[in-house]
Amino acid sequence: MAHPSLSESARLSATPNVQPTPGSALRMGGLVLAAGAGSRMGHRPKCLLQLNGLSLLERQLQALSLAGVRPIQVVLGHHAERILQEGVLARWSAHPVRNPQPDDGHVSSLRIGLKALPAGLDAVVVALADQPLIDVHAVQALLAAFAQRPRGTQMLQPSVQGLPGNPVVFSGLVMAHILAGEAHMGARQWQRAHPEGVYHWETPDGHYRLDVDNEADRQAVAQLTGQSLIWPHDLDP
Repeated sequence: MAHPSLSESARLSATPNVQPTPGSALRMGGLVLAAGAGSRMGHRPKCLLQLNGLSLLERQLQALSLAGVRPIQVVLGHHAERILQEGVLARWSAHPVRNPQPDDGHVSSLRIGLKALPAGLDAVVVALADQPLIDVHAVQALLAAFAQRPRGTQMLQPSVQGLPGNPVVFSGLVMAHILAGEAHMGARQWQRAHPEGVYHWETPDGHYRLDVDNEADRQAVAQLTGQSLIWPHDLDP
C-alpha cells in the first residue's frame, strides 16, 4: 500500500450529499477487481472491511454509480460466495463475473472483466476493491480529467507526487487492444508498449494512492483518517 500525506480532510461520509451525475454522451463502463485471496489479511476478503458502516466494495460501487458509470462488472474469485452474500452488487445494479483462476493475478481478472462488458463503450474505469477513500468526487474528477486529456492519449492514470494511483480510465480502443492481445496483455503492459498514449494526471489527492493490503495498512488508514476499518462479525478473528 502507498502511504500518502493527505492534503485535505478525509471524505468519510457513508452517503455523499450528491446527486447522480446526469448521463453524458460518453458510454462509461466500470470494472471493479475483487478476486484476491487476501492472503496478507488472514485469507479474508478485504473488500468487505467496513468504513462508516459501508464495505470497501460498496463504497466503490456507490462512487462509480453516483458518478454515472454503468454498466459495472465486479470480478470475483476467492471468497466469491461470501462477497455475494452481502447483496451490495444487487443494490448498485452491478454484475458479478467469475475468474476461475484468480491466482493468475490482476491481468487475468482484468481481461475476464473486460470481456464481460458490452461492446461499444467509449471508456472504462478500472477500480480496485480495497481503496477506502475513493468516493463519487474522486471518480467525477477522474472522468473530467479524462474528458480533457491531451490529444492523442487513450489512458489516464492519476499520479500523486509522481507515483501512480488508481482507478485508471482508458478508452474503448485500449480495451479492444488489450482483448486482442495475448493472455499476458493488461493495462500495465499496454502502458509500457504505448507510453505516448498515457496521460499521467497529476493530482494532490492522496486518496488515489491509498489502498489496504495488510494489517499494517489497515492501521495506517486509521491513523490517517481517524476512522477504523472494521471486519464483519463473522470475519473478525
